[in-house]
Amino acid sequence: MAETPPGRLDDRRILVLEDEFFIADDLARQLGDAGAEVIGPFATVDAAMAALDATEGVDLALLDLNLAGKLSYGIVDKLRERQIPVVLATGYDQRAIVETYRDIPRFQKPVSAPHLISTLSALLHA
Repeated sequence: MAETPPGRLDDRRILVLEDEFFIADDLARQLGDAGAEVIGPFATVDAAMAALDATEGVDLALLDLNLAGKLSYGIVDKLRERQIPVVLATGYDQRAIVETYRDIPRFQKPVSAPHLISTLSALLHA
């Protein structure tokens, strides 16, 4: 596979977990416009877990932290076990995140498309 140029997400498979429809739709569009194949978006942890179990080759996951009161730490653990990079898109302040997960790159909602794409591209090229 040819290497994806920085600033693009061509041929990268990104799992999206976000329970707010308009935000999920916007994230999926932004990622797709940058060349990514979006897996999801999913509105529940259970749906995202099932998709992760059924999908090969996930390159990165972009997760909301709180989905209708259910925290996504369980899927974060599963992604880490599989060595899949995780990025959080959340309204939570860094201090509200459990210490074990504070090292995860985090975007404050609303997320700026150029910043999102450049950061994800940099993570995937690291």
